[in-house]
Amino acid sequence: MLCAVVLLASLGLVPPLGSPSPSFQLIAADGVHVYVQAFESANPKAPVILLFHQAGSSKSEYAPIAPRLNQLGFNVLAIDQRSGGDLYQPPNETVLNLGHSTKYEDVMPDMEAALAWAEKIHPGSPVYAWGSSYSAALVFLLAAKHPSEIAAVIAFSPAEYLADKTAVHRAAAKVHLPVFVDSAADPQEIAAASSILNVVPSKKKTQYKPRAGIHGSSTLRVDRDADGAELNWNAVTRFLRSLTQR
Repeated sequence: MLCAVVLLASLGLVPPLGSPSPSFQLIAADGVHVYVQAFESANPKAPVILLFHQAGSSKSEYAPIAPRLNQLGFNVLAIDQRSGGDLYQPPNETVLNLGHSTKYEDVMPDMEAALAWAEKIHPGSPVYAWGSSYSAALVFLLAAKHPSEIAAVIAFSPAEYLADKTAVHRAAAKVHLPVFVDSAADPQEIAAASSILNVVPSKKKTQYKPRAGIHGSSTLRVDRDADGAELNWNAVTRFLRSLTQR
């Protein structure tokens, strides 16, 4: 059972199409204030994509990515997890408020707070969990724990980043949902993503093996991956559109 509270100041905020909401807070089940930013489409019943960042990062990782997903017709929430930092600016507000960055495993309540927000603000809409690097590992754990609440998994550079070096594979083996994995154009990253995807029992699973790409969701940022960003965008866009086709 999910347990998270949206602060009253954030209730009812629906930003204009194509523009982000002001940063607001969710309260995780353990009381940690989690800073987030919403990008709303014209259709409140459209699928919701929850964007989780990589190590040392923040929701700012998705500053050029979330609006593009929004324009594709998806409702989007970008999250500052409690494990992060200042890789992108502005820095991680959750970490600043908490006073320190935590272990990767400690982030699960933040992810569940985001899931609770999606269910409250967009009831009945499919929810897609999107991870980058360490959070690309955790989205498999989230989906395994909440199989009826997550409709798809998108993982950029997943691997066994957690203290338990078999946790991601064990969780992936329970995921019967559509799954997309991407990675840097690096043989080790591609192999790690492939190993995880191979144990996913879903009949709908896709791996994109880029000729050009960098670690995590940043591969979709032209400022970080000038050679590969558009090709990576093409791959994930095809997957997302396949989820909404009837």
